Amino acid sequence: MKSKLATYSSLIGINLLYACVTLFTKYASQQEFMSFAYCLGLAGAIGVMGAYAIGWQQILKRVELSTAYMFKGTSLVFVMLLAWMLFGEQITLYNLLGSCVIIAGIALYAKE
Repeated sequence: MKSKLATYSSLIGINLLYACVTLFTKYASQQEFMSFAYCLGLAGAIGVMGAYAIGWQQILKRVELSTAYMFKGTSLVFVMLLAWMLFGEQITLYNLLGSCVIIAGIALYAKE
């Protein structure tokens, strides 16, 4: 059980990291083109994407691809929550319903 919990935690963690790419690109889009802040946002996105790629490959060594991709939906939930917290974006009823469907699907799979 501990191994399964560690695997699922690493899948959630790597998708949280992936969600951070969106935050860096959103930040960059709010800056003047080619300004220092713009370049910093893009550099952050590239750096996080590199770390994500390495982490994703390490996870795929231990987990079946179908299982790993099932957890990719968590990144959408993380993006929604982080955009709300950091950029003040609204969360709609449809956002909440979609998040519940994603989480329910993962929970049903993990229960096996």
